[in-house]
Amino acid sequence: MQVGAPLALLIASLAANGLLTGATLDQAIKQLPARRRIGVLAYSDYSRAADLGNGLIWYPVIGVGTAVLSVVAAVVGLADHASGLRMAALIALIAGSVAHMGSTALAAPVNISQRRAVGDEAALERIFDRFARLNAVRAALLVATLGIAVWALVATIRA
Repeated sequence: MQVGAPLALLIASLAANGLLTGATLDQAIKQLPARRRIGVLAYSDYSRAADLGNGLIWYPVIGVGTAVLSVVAAVVGLADHASGLRMAALIALIAGSVAHMGSTALAAPVNISQRRAVGDEAALERIFDRFARLNAVRAALLVATLGIAVWALVATIRA
């Protein structure tokens, strides 16, 4: 089998979506719940050092990069005369990527807002509770988009 641009881009998209999904699930399953054990003030100190430190570079690069890569992969695949299930999978990959970026656009400012609540336990609880809910939506969208990327890859291989 020859690996042309549509297939290579989908493989890269799948890998990037896997990495992004893993990072988001790590935050949703492991990091955010830790605030209940260590306290919201300690968690906020950690989050400001990590998420609002190097995370301000890491998350946009991986998040936007994955979405752009996925949309490009889908557009290149569609331009490759995709039809049937392959076309549906590629369109779904675009939709999943756009949905993920939309949910991130809602969630990120909530997490960043903790800067204005340093030391205010009640305000931080509200901020992190809201961020956890939005992040759960992001995680679900990413898991779905990862599954769609697998579907698009399989459909492309079979085409």
